[in-house]
Amino acid sequence: MGAGRATQADVARLAGVSQATVSLVLKGDGNRVGDDTRRRVLDAINKTNYSANPVAQRLAGGRNQIVGVFTYEPVFPRGGGDFYHPFLIGIEGEAEQWGCDLLLFTSAQVEHGRRRLSGKARAHLGITDGCLLLGHSEDKQELVHLLDDGLPFVFVGRRQLPNNADLPYVGADYVRATHDVVRLFLAQGHERIGFVGELSDRESILDRLTGYRAAMRDAGLRPTSFDPADLTPDEILDVVLDNRLTGLVLAEAHRAEGLRAAAARRGLTVPADLSIAILGQPEIAVDSAAHSGLNWSGFRIPREEMGAQALRLLVELIGGHGDTDRHRLLPCRVETGQTVCAPAPN
Repeated sequence: MGAGRATQADVARLAGVSQATVSLVLKGDGNRVGDDTRRRVLDAINKTNYSANPVAQRLAGGRNQIVGVFTYEPVFPRGGGDFYHPFLIGIEGEAEQWGCDLLLFTSAQVEHGRRRLSGKARAHLGITDGCLLLGHSEDKQELVHLLDDGLPFVFVGRRQLPNNADLPYVGADYVRATHDVVRLFLAQGHERIGFVGELSDRESILDRLTGYRAAMRDAGLRPTSFDPADLTPDEILDVVLDNRLTGLVLAEAHRAEGLRAAAARRGLTVPADLSIAILGQPEIAVDSAAHSGLNWSGFRIPREEMGAQALRLLVELIGGHGDTDRHRLLPCRVETGQTVCAPAPN
């Protein structure tokens, strides 16, 4: 046995029994374990200094101690995109603490470029004690049906389902974080601040927009938001100049470098002529910022902590904690950065 914390497997190996037998002894089920076997297990527990995690013991009660992880998009990055990596770090670390194994579902049917939890994939969920869900392309009606199956689910990210279906989630508080980022602009004297984001029914975008509008209204200013979906960076800059905006908050980080380059082609610099903040910086944005010499202002999403908290919530639901908080929003870290400064004089 290594120098790390002892596990049930270590106890079982030393006692010469199965992990199931160790679990029975820990639960005090004396009717199913002989006295000699019980003594050997207790002796092995003492020798290994094994300390049973009470929630892990509850998970062991008739369950597989396997937690599913389902992502609506491919989880392994291509071309440097690393959206899922921090979430998975948090999930894996927390799973180790609870003694759970993780099962990544990859055989789900793909329809219109989106994975679906139906048919064979849905049947496979029965292998697990519960499942974490991640991604942008979920089918909300499908989620309602999954909840009807009775298997515990937790979504990583706030999700609102139709018919008031109660989907547990752990998300980031984008409303508060965006509000605080807009205040960075206000503190520097900006009054014409625009919101750039693909307007949709995605909660992550709507929450950012809500925070932006609230901050602008609180300051007695008019919100100006537009959808850049079909616009090039130069066309976005045209909108900025036409509306005499001095600052932008970007709902999608990937637009930042393109806008900075478009401004440079017009002889404008960030932030002296146009302040920009990113409403949630994935790791890829940090890398590109390093190449441009910019430390972007905005906020960081607590991805690793979201993954850990989601796994923790799922374990609590599996363990029958009916009174636990099923909807959790974690604070984001606002960063002043270098891309927001006082607006240029008129």
